Amino acid sequence: MPRLRALLADTRPLQVPEYRRLFNAQIITVIGAQLTIVTVPAQIYAITGSSAYVGLTGLFGLVPLVVFGLYGGSLADHFDRRRLLTLTTSGLIITSGLLCLQAALGNENVWLLLGIFSLQQACFAVNQPTRSAVLPRIMPARLLPAANALNMTVFTGGAIAGPLVGGALIPVLGFSWLYLVDTIFLFATLRAVLLLPPLPVEAVAGSSPGLRSVIDGFVYLGTQPVLLMSFVVDLIAMVCGMPRALIPEMADVNFGGPAGGGLAFAVLYAAMPAGSFLGGVFSGWVSRVELQGRAVAAAIVVWGAAIIGFGAAVGLAGGSALPWLWVAAVFFALGGAADAASAAFRSTMLQSAATDAMRGRLQGVFIVVVAGGPRLADVLHGLVAAPFGTVTTTIGGGALVVLGTLLAIRLVPAFVRYRVPRAA
Repeated sequence: MPRLRALLADTRPLQVPEYRRLFNAQIITVIGAQLTIVTVPAQIYAITGSSAYVGLTGLFGLVPLVVFGLYGGSLADHFDRRRLLTLTTSGLIITSGLLCLQAALGNENVWLLLGIFSLQQACFAVNQPTRSAVLPRIMPARLLPAANALNMTVFTGGAIAGPLVGGALIPVLGFSWLYLVDTIFLFATLRAVLLLPPLPVEAVAGSSPGLRSVIDGFVYLGTQPVLLMSFVVDLIAMVCGMPRALIPEMADVNFGGPAGGGLAFAVLYAAMPAGSFLGGVFSGWVSRVELQGRAVAAAIVVWGAAIIGFGAAVGLAGGSALPWLWVAAVFFALGGAADAASAAFRSTMLQSAATDAMRGRLQGVFIVVVAGGPRLADVLHGLVAAPFGTVTTTIGGGALVVLGTLLAIRLVPAFVRYRVPRAA
């Protein structure tokens, strides 16, 4: 039993009241958020029947993430972070309500849908670096790896429930009701944010938020090669190896599902977060890893190999072969577990190494990479799959992940040598 407890997630961060309230709210709101993540591409595919249009969600999400993620990180280094969280959470509620309204009115204009989605991502881009910069202020440093692993567990748990529920209910209820659930659930996060204490920045670097402040963050990052490489390897993993935009077409063409929703659609969307969730449940070991750079590199290589297996299983499905759906799901789940481990280590490395005055800006860069990488992948995978097909695109992307990661760590060996003290 002691050995089993050592494998299970470390729950000590829940003893911190502020973190516990945010954590409990996140359990609710992440399900709603994942419903929207699934419903937007499903609605676009239902309107257009095109993976290229689905891939545009990446472009319309990436631009506001880059612009407002970087600027939002600067804001988080100059203003009270609780106030920023309150404003941006309110923005998420409003934009989610607009998504519900356009669907309820029977919107067939894909550009209107993408425009509202883009506004939502702008709010998200300011909210997330601010939320991440708050964590080291309310949490002892020794508990950061465990807190990040718990966050990933909740996020991926919702990412399982969201696609399964959304994929099953889209054909029954339609899009508007699923957007409405997200809107209502977001009020739980707003309440948790309002209960936080004031969180002014401890020391402000620079006179005001803006371009100069953002540049200062990049200059600081340039002096931290290990942190910089943590961004590079994640970009390699996500841009080359995330076939998310291809799932509606895979479910429809390779597994014979309906154009909008269905079993194959739900299973493929839920498989990766299911693996991430299990990886988080059995994350007790992450606090004991000292060579965190090496652990990140190993996890990303496993991710790339799993994507190769996922693409191969999709290719063998032949239009309606149900057993291959579960083989593909297992490979995607393995990739999800590897990605969860990588994310927990990379978050901890960043939160521990950055000063409080720079933490918001580096978290802004982090959210651009973490959330922007998959969105860029949506665009690229959608375009490449048009001439080459979903299977070739997916397998080739996984191979590029493995090769790119091995090359990166060879060029910067300090990354795999990065060591932190063993947590108590």
